[in-house]
Amino acid sequence: MIVRRGSALCLREFRVSSSFKSSGRVSYELRGDIAVMTVSNAPVNALSLAIRQDLTACIKQFEEDDAAKAAVIVGEGKVFIAGADIREFKRPATEPHLPDVIDQIESCSKPVIAAIHGVALGGGLEVALGCHFRVGVPGAKVGLPEVHLGIIPGAGGTQRLPRLAGFEKALEMIPSGAPIGVEAAKTAGILDEVSEEADAVAAGLAFARSVIDNGTALRRSSEIAVPAVDPKVFADAKAAVTRRARGQRSPVACVEAIEIASQTSFADGMAKEREMFMELKTSAQHRALAHAFFSDRALSKLPEIEGIAARQLKSIGVIGGGTMGAGIATGALMNGLSVTLIERDDDALGRAKATIAKNTGGAVKKGKLSAEQEQRIFEEALVLSTDYASLSDVDLVVEAVFEDIEVKKQVFEKLDEVCKDGAVLATNTSYLDVNAIAAVTKRPQDVIGLHFFSPAHIMKLLEVVVADKTAPDVIATGFQLGKIMRKVAVRAGVCDGFIGNRILATYRAAADAIVVDASSPFEVDEVMLEFGFPMGPYAVSDLAGLDIGWATRKRKAPTRDPHERYFTFADRMCEQGWFGQKTGKGYYVYEEGARKGVPNPAVLEIVTEERKEKQINAKKLEKTQILARYMAAMVNEAAKVVEEGIALRPLDVDMTLIYGYGFPRWRGGPMQYADEVGLETILNNIKENAKEDAYFWQPAKLLEQLVATGRTFADLNAAQGNNSATKAHESA
Repeated sequence: MIVRRGSALCLREFRVSSSFKSSGRVSYELRGDIAVMTVSNAPVNALSLAIRQDLTACIKQFEEDDAAKAAVIVGEGKVFIAGADIREFKRPATEPHLPDVIDQIESCSKPVIAAIHGVALGGGLEVALGCHFRVGVPGAKVGLPEVHLGIIPGAGGTQRLPRLAGFEKALEMIPSGAPIGVEAAKTAGILDEVSEEADAVAAGLAFARSVIDNGTALRRSSEIAVPAVDPKVFADAKAAVTRRARGQRSPVACVEAIEIASQTSFADGMAKEREMFMELKTSAQHRALAHAFFSDRALSKLPEIEGIAARQLKSIGVIGGGTMGAGIATGALMNGLSVTLIERDDDALGRAKATIAKNTGGAVKKGKLSAEQEQRIFEEALVLSTDYASLSDVDLVVEAVFEDIEVKKQVFEKLDEVCKDGAVLATNTSYLDVNAIAAVTKRPQDVIGLHFFSPAHIMKLLEVVVADKTAPDVIATGFQLGKIMRKVAVRAGVCDGFIGNRILATYRAAADAIVVDASSPFEVDEVMLEFGFPMGPYAVSDLAGLDIGWATRKRKAPTRDPHERYFTFADRMCEQGWFGQKTGKGYYVYEEGARKGVPNPAVLEIVTEERKEKQINAKKLEKTQILARYMAAMVNEAAKVVEEGIALRPLDVDMTLIYGYGFPRWRGGPMQYADEVGLETILNNIKENAKEDAYFWQPAKLLEQLVATGRTFADLNAAQGNNSATKAHESA
């Protein structure tokens, strides 16, 4: 069938053999003597099997087309090609494989040009590297982000990129996965030209015309000699990447694959790259990172807000200008919202403004904000006031005052009086009952929890806490605010601590028991560092401030169950004024201005004293035992959180712990980790620990049910229909 596109003929369907029929996802159109192959696989032109088949057919068509003297490969829509279709990674590989398609492109006897707009990522950039020439349009980016999925480039990226751009640029781009702009790509030798044309087809046609007219020789990247390099470069890179990776295998493998390019032929390097790629593709780390990738995209896919429009959101109010309130205001201002900040007096407003200025100044230094944008914030977007009436026209208010429910209720009573109808009233509480706060207003349907994490302008997680009467469009507005502020928003129900802090309280209690019964805070921290956390739980406490946990324990003391084991060593530290980094002493001792401390030996004396009082004979635990207890407590409480509907799905727990609590992404979150370890193993650990503390180690009913029926947390994610992200055309 021949379809007319303007005055040109577009061959939309053709046969290469009796067994192949084009899906029409790569079109072949002759523009004069230049063939234009357009990849069309919305939304990101992922390199699915159908695309690979069509590309193979189009390249064959081009080789046999005597009228075509050059070919241009372009992407339809907003991008060139954003990578492989990672849904296919779970299925047996089917020919044609991407490396073979790229080899076919490179082997063409006539020039093939990649015309790049939007992004060329992963397999998309590898396709471009296999072309003889590459031209980019303004604003485009290129990169090899496979490392973020626990794999390495598997279609020549680690072998072709060093030949084009050198080893230094390859070692910069591939282990980090960070994309670069077209100007940097041109400087590096990845692109032959940055066109002034905004349209990729026009840019590609113009470049192809020059190649034809000038008789430019084909440049096959596989035939370029690798530059000389000192082997020490790879040793240094591997050491640096290993430190940053904290146990993740793929960044180190990227360095190793690049190093292979310096040691052997292109063909042997390709074979070794493919071997490494296939090994990583079957690893637990890839499964975990793929789970995190799809979970990110599933977070906002909630039945209760499907098809629900968010309310208008152009201006917000913030109550309280302390560290948290100023951080929330900063994040909103940096992302284009107008902010009215309320404090009790002019001195407090001055301090809040200074904090915001410090935050924005840091963003300017890092290139995240221009000087002009910062100026606009303080001249136009930020309003400082001591009068609640200033909030009369804002679309949403976030209360960020002291964590005391009576204080917060007083704030909401005032907001109820001054805010316009339809304004969203949000509390930034970390633990408190959002239903009780909503109940003091005449509009509980407009009240929601928005739990930011400090520093709020930097931390990615936002728990959207849904109260009993919260309206669906208010929930949608909470997610919309998260999107505007570039946060990862997770839906949470109402309970003490919501998802993250509730689970944190449990695994910290387990850690405290480990310390008193068998170990030390420093050993627990070491185990969790080795597991992949950026900090251990006790170092985190020092960073946050030990007085925060102390206040929470005192608040909960009247309702503490008499059967609960309670440990006093943290309280005794606080009684001595040791609040962590802010006082220079906590679990660790910090020299003035230091962020990293050394173990505080006095802590061990306090722990020993508590053991004596409770007549505990400490027994040594191996690192594997410490880890098993810690993770069993985390997973068990997480299962209860899902069981009670506080988290709708296991994936919501995983993303909360990854983005808010430092859980290593390459392990996929506690629920994904539990699936890998085996739920029966986790349950058996819980039951074994229950022999010593039956109150704390009560197995979650959900966990018991899953083990009894042979199901996993992943099965729950799928069963609830929230794996829809995997049904879309997503890319690596």
